[in-house]
Amino acid sequence: MASIVKKNLYQQLFFSNRLYLGLGINILLFIIAFFVPVLYNIALMTFGVLLVLVALDMILLVLRPANILEAARTASPRFSNGDDNEVVVTCHNRYPFPVFITLIDELPFQFQDRDFSLKAKVGAGETYTFRYQLRPVERGVYGFGYTNVFVQSALGIVNRRFVFNTEQSIQVYPSFQQLRHFSLYSYMNRLNDIGVHKRRVIGHSMEFDHIKPYSKGDDVRMLNWKATARSGDLMVNNFVEEKSQQVYCVIDKGRTMKMPFEGLTLLDYAINASLVFSNVALSKGDKAGLVAFNESTVEVLAASNKKVQLNKILESLYAQETQWKESDFEALSVQLRSALSQRSLLMLFTNFESMSSLQRQLPFMRRLAKYHLVLVVFFENTELKKMTEMEATDVEEIYKQTIAQKFAYDKKLIVKELAKYGIMSLLSTPEQLTLNVVNKYLELKARTLI
Repeated sequence: MASIVKKNLYQQLFFSNRLYLGLGINILLFIIAFFVPVLYNIALMTFGVLLVLVALDMILLVLRPANILEAARTASPRFSNGDDNEVVVTCHNRYPFPVFITLIDELPFQFQDRDFSLKAKVGAGETYTFRYQLRPVERGVYGFGYTNVFVQSALGIVNRRFVFNTEQSIQVYPSFQQLRHFSLYSYMNRLNDIGVHKRRVIGHSMEFDHIKPYSKGDDVRMLNWKATARSGDLMVNNFVEEKSQQVYCVIDKGRTMKMPFEGLTLLDYAINASLVFSNVALSKGDKAGLVAFNESTVEVLAASNKKVQLNKILESLYAQETQWKESDFEALSVQLRSALSQRSLLMLFTNFESMSSLQRQLPFMRRLAKYHLVLVVFFENTELKKMTEMEATDVEEIYKQTIAQKFAYDKKLIVKELAKYGIMSLLSTPEQLTLNVVNKYLELKARTLI
């Protein structure tokens, strides 16, 4: 249990609305008694009863040791960004009678929740557990403050405040809950339930594994006639999916990734998708790496398939922040040309809102596509899409809808423009980004493009 912050008596006591209501009624009786003297004695008696009840309530609550109530907060040292994270506060009542508890937990300032409170009735000698959810929308360090517990007896006139030192710092990391979610469904072979589809392999990879006897359903084109002649039975070559291919998540940290969607920035959506994608790539036997770039720096985490690689990627993603300047794609192409000697899959997370923004960066992406397999992942503006589907009722709405349709059409043109130069693209809504990225990767593996 957390330690109690010592307070003076006057700092512990608070009067409830019930007392102020009683005093208001009493004052009203005194005013009426000025005109109806027979009510004066009743008003005095009422005032006396209020004083007795206040004194009795204070005796019940205050004349007890400081440890008459205990409280402690339990929270994970790491929160998952963009997900609901549970916080548990336990309160143990040592009063010999039931009490009404109001819990006010000092939440981190990032949540901007100024009226957070939880209430419960706790019996004598019982322990009550408060549970609530917090959804952070930005990475970093979050600081919890004290836990304030207000206790009230059945009389409900006086509140006694207990303050517990439960200060705690929480680090908010990229969405590892989403990572566990995918891992669990993968273990249960239920990935189809969440939208991850298995792709039918077209052809086969060229990595030979072994020769095995022919069984019904095997590709007859894979028959090994020499082995068949030696054994007298039909034998086929067995190939396995190529592994140890290098795949990199390349994350643009420029101003275009600062755009918010449901509280999270596009950068955070890209980071969460990169974490899950890296885990899937590692489970497939490939080497996963990370590249983050902005207007001045290009950070490269070399691809690897070691067990510690996923944790390195998580720690690296935790520290990424968006910048207000436009990212330098030229520096990216130069740096990757020298850093990556092997042909790799580059999953480039960025955002283009118009053809002009694409044209500025297209020469550098074409240079990358000469040596690597580049997949440009950018975002569909769902708010513009909603606007295009609305019914226009006046000239202003028609104008807005026309502009929205123009921007939406530009997104489709960007896809065609990239395809013209042999650069693959993936246009996705932010909430479906992780699923679409994983599906696209599985499709590329099935087509043996990597």
